[in-house]
Amino acid sequence: MVAPKSTFLAKCALVIALAFSVAGCESGTIGVTAPDARTTSPQTAAAAAANPPVSEFRVGAGDKLKVNVFGEQTLTGEYVVDPTGSLAMPLAGSIPVSGATVREVENRIAAKLRGSFIKNPRVAVEIASFRPFYVIGEVTKPGEYPYRAGLNLLSAVAVAGGYTYRANTSRVMITRAGSSVEQELDTRSTPVVINPGDVVRITERFF
Repeated sequence: MVAPKSTFLAKCALVIALAFSVAGCESGTIGVTAPDARTTSPQTAAAAAANPPVSEFRVGAGDKLKVNVFGEQTLTGEYVVDPTGSLAMPLAGSIPVSGATVREVENRIAAKLRGSFIKNPRVAVEIASFRPFYVIGEVTKPGEYPYRAGLNLLSAVAVAGGYTYRANTSRVMITRAGSSVEQELDTRSTPVVINPGDVVRITERFF
C-alpha cells in the first residue's frame, strides 16, 4: 500500500528537522570560547614588554616638538623639552610636558595661552625628532645614538657596531624610558622594539 502524499511529506519534514537538530548540537560542542580577560599568559606578557604600544608615546627630556599655534607665527616653531621635562615658549612660559602624550601637550599649551594672550588658541603638536637611545655592554661601540622610527633590537645593535664575541644574543636587558626597572627579554621568541630614551644592555654569555 502506498502512503498518501501528505504522510510522505510529513516524514520528510521530520527527517530534515532531526538533521538540523543534530548539526546544531555538534556545532555547539566545538564553539570558540572567548579568553578570560583576567588571565594573561606569560607569552602575552613577554610580548607586551618587548613591544610596548607606540600609540601612547610619552614625551620626555630631549624630544624636539614642532608646535603650530594657528594664526600666531611668533609662537609657531620647534621647541626642545629641557632636562627638567618642560617646554619654554614665548608668552606661555615654562610648561611641564614630561610623561604627557602629544594630545596632552597640545591641551597644556592651549590652556597656558587661553584667555590672557589668545582668546581661543588652536594648537597642533608633532614630534620633530626623538631623544636618543643608549646601547651598552657587549657591543663594539657602546654609546648614545639618535633614534629613528621603527627601531628594533637588531638595528640598535647594528648601529652600535654589532655584538662582541662574548655577547649573549639570546637575551637582552632593557630599561625603558621613564622607568628605573631593568627588564630581561628573550630575543628568540619576540622581536624587541626599541623606543626613544631606552637603555639597551647586552650581557656577556657564559661559555
